[in-house]
Amino acid sequence: MKKLALLSFLLLSSLFATAQSNLITNIQARKSLSLNGTWQYIVDTYETGFYDYRYKELKENNGDAYWNTDVPANKSEKKEHGYSDKYQLQVPGDWNHQKPEFVYYEGTIWYKRSFDHPKKNPASKYYLYFGAVNYRADVYLNGKKLGMHKGGFTPFNFEVPAALLKETGNFLVVKVDNKRDANEVPTLNTDWWNYGGITRDVKLLEVPQQYIQDYFIQLKKPQAGQAPGKSPIVEGWVKLNQVPAAGQMVTIEIPELKIKKQLPATGELTKLNFALPKLQLWSPVKPKLYKVLVSAGQDQLTDKIGFRTIEAHGKQVLLNGEPIFMNGICIHGEIPQDVRRAYSEADARQLLGQARQLGCNMVRLAHYPHDESMTRLADSLGIMVWSEIPVYWTINFNSAEVLAKAKGQLDEMITRDHNRASIIIWSVGNETPVSPARTDFMHSLITAARQMDNTRMVSAALEVNYNSGKNLNVVDDPLGEFVDLVAFNEYLGWYSGLPDKCRTANWSTAYNKPLFISETGAEAKTGFHADSLTRFSEEYQEWYYKEQIAMFKRMPDNFIGVSPWLLADFRSPKRNNPVYQEGWNRKGLYDDKGNKKKAFYLLKAYYAEMEKKYLQKK
Repeated sequence: MKKLALLSFLLLSSLFATAQSNLITNIQARKSLSLNGTWQYIVDTYETGFYDYRYKELKENNGDAYWNTDVPANKSEKKEHGYSDKYQLQVPGDWNHQKPEFVYYEGTIWYKRSFDHPKKNPASKYYLYFGAVNYRADVYLNGKKLGMHKGGFTPFNFEVPAALLKETGNFLVVKVDNKRDANEVPTLNTDWWNYGGITRDVKLLEVPQQYIQDYFIQLKKPQAGQAPGKSPIVEGWVKLNQVPAAGQMVTIEIPELKIKKQLPATGELTKLNFALPKLQLWSPVKPKLYKVLVSAGQDQLTDKIGFRTIEAHGKQVLLNGEPIFMNGICIHGEIPQDVRRAYSEADARQLLGQARQLGCNMVRLAHYPHDESMTRLADSLGIMVWSEIPVYWTINFNSAEVLAKAKGQLDEMITRDHNRASIIIWSVGNETPVSPARTDFMHSLITAARQMDNTRMVSAALEVNYNSGKNLNVVDDPLGEFVDLVAFNEYLGWYSGLPDKCRTANWSTAYNKPLFISETGAEAKTGFHADSLTRFSEEYQEWYYKEQIAMFKRMPDNFIGVSPWLLADFRSPKRNNPVYQEGWNRKGLYDDKGNKKKAFYLLKAYYAEMEKKYLQKK
């Protein structure tokens, strides 16, 4: 049995190691037809449209399958489903906030969108692209299944067969199922709202028969502790969707730097290696982005890319060879004043703008990959990013199948964003209870992340040993051996004692690595004022941060930053105090209406002090 389990584990791992996702990247630069807007829907709590429970089989060729047309061929044909303008949802958008009856709904909803495509080009290839669907998506075009995807926060695409796409009268049907399951990622229990639906953009992409599927254009990882130098080296690759013809070239241009490199296309993956003289490095102080053009055959893409190096070296994190301190904040992908999932550039401007007001140079995008507009805007604003997959709490760490799902989401997260200068940390999970199976599982993810991208740090929110004696708390989680940055969540004064417990608390790690507090926080209901001992008051949260900040100032010399929990109040079904929570986690420094709480100003002042010290050192 053990041998069988090992073989299964190795098989699934190798599948994901070699697949490297068929994801098409840089969607913004490609010719496309937006399929956002109004979609019709059917609620299907029994999954009647998908499965025949009487005969225990899928409705493959059954006219009543909901992916088929709902228009009867004649007056005698039986149709027991139908899409109607009486039932409409907006895409992108979660269904929970759009209709009162869907606030708590977890299950299946079928979406339908009709569209024409009169300018169909027989020389082109077409793909349906989804920014994210939570959680399982089964996609059908004109009655034919294109594919299935699992994972609520990462993009995917399916090729549309040439004969299937019509000039008029296309109907796209997506079965969306957000039911939680013990063998999914995330698993049954989380501390955020399970927003269901087609939550990000939907596009019909048009590309040449041979096209640039993906590319990786970043600075080569420097020697340990070294700055990039005067002419840093770009190391990367360009990936085509098929093997090129003999003599075909791949071209990289950076006009501002007068760079134009033509390279022979070598198989589907053409490797890059060239110098960038007179380069201005990307940083939070000067977030310089360069226009980069990538060409191959008839395909040309334009991107804006920043160039910088990042590494954990000894007790420090070095950005472009210089130590940094991360003034961070955790952010959920949610717009609290609308009680909905965030998805647009305007949403990103609200969230990252609030982080900027706080004085942040870094954000932890918890606990899943956020919309691409967040990472692209972070590039232009100069905000460093921790990006994470939802391996959260009690994942089934003994399952090779679950590991494969986690690796798939990791692959999609990294593939989408590996050209974003803002991203400095790939995180493989949060607060996973220590066990040998868990450590092996997480170590496998860390290894996979480094294989996909060795230019960034890899980390996770680790567990803490609070029983070391003499008020010493030690981060000795065995996973610390494998991460670049030792990060941990601590809530002294909220889940453990009162805030004055921070006064005697000391911290250390078993690893000679940088130490980062990835979460800390206390809840407060805006407008509820009392003495500082009263839970959920703004004064309690203020006291909490006062004691935490005093503790930060006497942390060991490998302490390199903090990202408190969290920017803004957010929805959570776990938070059921009927007076102060009512289904909201109130640890935000902003409330659900955008108002700043008293603790906001304490943290802002601390960050201003740390920023001043950083600039003085420079």
